[in-house]
Amino acid sequence: MSNKQSTGKHVLITGCSSGIGRACVFHLAARGFSVLAGVRKQADAAGFAGQGAIRGLVVDVTMPQTIAAAVQTVNEVAGESGLAGLVNNAGIGVVGPIEFVPPEEWRRQMEVNLIGQIAMTQAMLPMLRRHAQQYGTARIVMIGSIAGRVGQPIMGPYCASKRALAAVSDVLRLELRGQRIQTSLIEPGATQSEIWRKGLEATANVAKDSPARQDYGTLIDAIAAAANKAASSAVPALRVARAVERCLTRRYAPTRILVGRDAKMVAALKACLPDRWFDAVLRRVLGSP
Repeated sequence: MSNKQSTGKHVLITGCSSGIGRACVFHLAARGFSVLAGVRKQADAAGFAGQGAIRGLVVDVTMPQTIAAAVQTVNEVAGESGLAGLVNNAGIGVVGPIEFVPPEEWRRQMEVNLIGQIAMTQAMLPMLRRHAQQYGTARIVMIGSIAGRVGQPIMGPYCASKRALAAVSDVLRLELRGQRIQTSLIEPGATQSEIWRKGLEATANVAKDSPARQDYGTLIDAIAAAANKAASSAVPALRVARAVERCLTRRYAPTRILVGRDAKMVAALKACLPDRWFDAVLRRVLGSP
């Protein structure tokens, strides 16, 4: 699918109220896509009014009723042409030592970052298939993270959700190949986005008098300091949006794209070093014990 061929094609993006999702909305609209911008709040959806080929769409990936309503809206908007692309971007970050993150918080993390992405994909596949049958291809783009490749202390729930999402992306790529629906995974490093800011705040705000502080206080502080340092060199969300465009428009969609120098460096070290050596490098970089 060249850029010219993509003109007027419909793409649905989740998690568009800020950060990567919002950057994708405006970048893809400027490239000729008709964008359905999924957000959780009606006020955020209304904010896209009058923005050209952009339509705000209320959808919470953890609520089946809003997903069903989104299916109806996309069918009305896209019609017989179907859906050219689905960008699964919605996500949250739950942080804390694994020992002290309550099971309900683990469930919340997985409901948003994994189960929600699966639910959206299942719901939109008939429309993606319709487009692929008419135009030769349709695309699914998963927004993962370098945290899906590299486990990081105090970020266990988030890392686990992104690693699981990477596995789902790999399986979808294989399952849907024969239906001409291509699947890509984007793995950003530090990115200027709300989820990054909220993760920093959550790490820094682990209660000073909590049990977690007694055994993990030094590690928590080291991770918070390293995250703040990384935030100063975080790549703009537009970099990720450009990677999404590549996944939607290239004839052969990339299977994985690393975004950011930090992500590429960490991935290379992880691939070539034994685990104990890599752990030592990571501890040194993070300033952790």
